[in-house]
Amino acid sequence: MTATTVICTPRPAVILVDDDPAVTHAMQFSFDLEGLDVRSFQDGESLLAVDDLPEKGCLILDHNLPGMDGLALLDRLRAADIRLPAILITTNPRAALRNRAAAAGVPIIEKPLLTDALLTAVRTALARQG
Repeated sequence: MTATTVICTPRPAVILVDDDPAVTHAMQFSFDLEGLDVRSFQDGESLLAVDDLPEKGCLILDHNLPGMDGLALLDRLRAADIRLPAILITTNPRAALRNRAAAAGVPIIEKPLLTDALLTAVRTALARQG
């Protein structure tokens, strides 16, 4: 009888910031089925208080958050040298928001999340990290 070594690699991380519990629950369930490790936060301040963010992963930031919007949160994360790729989710983004997101290098996925566009964007962001 031979011994088999099983090497467990960590699941890719998704950091989700959305204040809607129903959206958060649905995304956690969906991404978990896809083999992703989801950590969720209800607002930007909660995420900024965390000291142990993964080095690899993807941020999903709702634009309409209490306190600060998703792009303001991303600015604060970048100022703290957090370089995880980010995706902005929102409903009916106006041209000004599209321009701000483009300037930050952040794709926008529109709510409602009825297609697999968000999952595709997450997979693309994770693949770019190697």
